[in-house]
Amino acid sequence: MFSPTSSAILLYPAAIEKAIFRTSESNKHKQTKNMSEQAQIVRKDILPQPENPLVPLQRVNVTGQAVETESSEQNKPNLFSPKTIRGVTFKNRIGVSPMCQYSSFDGFASDFHLTHLGSFAFHGSGLVIMEATAVAPQGRISPQDNGIWKDEHIPNLKRITEVIKFAGAVPGIQIAHAGRKASTYALFHPKVDEPAPVEEGGWDDILAPSAIPFKEGARVPKEITVEEIKQTTQQFVDAAIRANKAGFQVVELHFAHGYLASSFLSPHTNRRTDNYGGSFENRIRFALETAEAVRKVWPQEYPLFVRISAADYIDPVHADNGQWTVHDSVELAKRLKAVGVDVIDCSSGGNSPFYKTPARGEGYQIPLAEQVKAEAEIDTAGVGSIYTPSYANSIVQEGKVDFVLLGRQLLDEPSWPTRAGDELGYSVSRLDQYKYGKYKKVPLFRTD
Repeated sequence: MFSPTSSAILLYPAAIEKAIFRTSESNKHKQTKNMSEQAQIVRKDILPQPENPLVPLQRVNVTGQAVETESSEQNKPNLFSPKTIRGVTFKNRIGVSPMCQYSSFDGFASDFHLTHLGSFAFHGSGLVIMEATAVAPQGRISPQDNGIWKDEHIPNLKRITEVIKFAGAVPGIQIAHAGRKASTYALFHPKVDEPAPVEEGGWDDILAPSAIPFKEGARVPKEITVEEIKQTTQQFVDAAIRANKAGFQVVELHFAHGYLASSFLSPHTNRRTDNYGGSFENRIRFALETAEAVRKVWPQEYPLFVRISAADYIDPVHADNGQWTVHDSVELAKRLKAVGVDVIDCSSGGNSPFYKTPARGEGYQIPLAEQVKAEAEIDTAGVGSIYTPSYANSIVQEGKVDFVLLGRQLLDEPSWPTRAGDELGYSVSRLDQYKYGKYKKVPLFRTD
């Protein structure tokens, strides 16, 4: 049974703000108490723990036979070929790109996330990666970001992984620290990307390699100390341990888009003079140390992904201190592979508001993933403006990428994998509960 408060948090993003941030300096202690109570509501009311979790359910039809199989292996498009990494087999190469939803309170996932991510799994995606999930409260992009900085977050996340696994997909999670881009208004807020004030749930203690704001009017970050760097690496480690307890089978480290690790990598944002700045080897140190530390605690049978901005693509007029390039990404990928990273997820940009990409057609970032794959000899995921099944299949078939991650296309069309199969002449398997969807023009014996 939902309470009115929990329903508002679940369904209406605007209500999150009103419920959480309508406060003043005079009632901060009351706010803290209310936040604790609201967190309990999110944990207990929105996602009550079931007596019989979904994961033990068997995918069989009413006759007791196994769920319908996909059509002949002989003519299977490459997009639907399985891929095994370590001990995990992905049924196809279609993945859900991590997409921030700004629908959490105090970092807790809710029924929104359960339905949102479960839908992609039900409709055929082989890999479902949960949005950027903060390893620390101050590492959130916005006050409404998802979190994994405390053990209390685990039960809600576990409900989600159980549903994804039940649908035959692999659950993944992207763990992140926003760095200098933290504490801003959420995407759907009228003041998106502007600093969120403390009285509205924001915070002032944001961290970065150097005390350089992201853009004019943004908060000036504090230059992170070496001790804080070590603490942040440990936060990633702790988050990976929690991700394992929650049932995820893929962890992706978010080292892209100008967030903390990304801003260490680029000379545009890293002006340090110690062992974490200056030379290429120093600028990649935090990323390598963090990846290596996470790999040690992340189960050996599970893949480890890293998302990078494979190129800064900063307008040269505004890149007075240089920028990160695809050649840098190749060298970083070689080193990440050496410490146990399995897949490089290649995006771009985010380190500067003066982003100037090449012509932005379908798959405009695929050449980056292709180059990293070929020169670093590591599996890659391609992402960004991928819409058509024929194109998605071709980039896997031609060996340019190993996974195709879709974002906005899946938001608009969760059943894209099924349509992709139809367009490529391949019958995709469906859950028993959904398989009659393909008989749209055939009358059924039962109409209830």
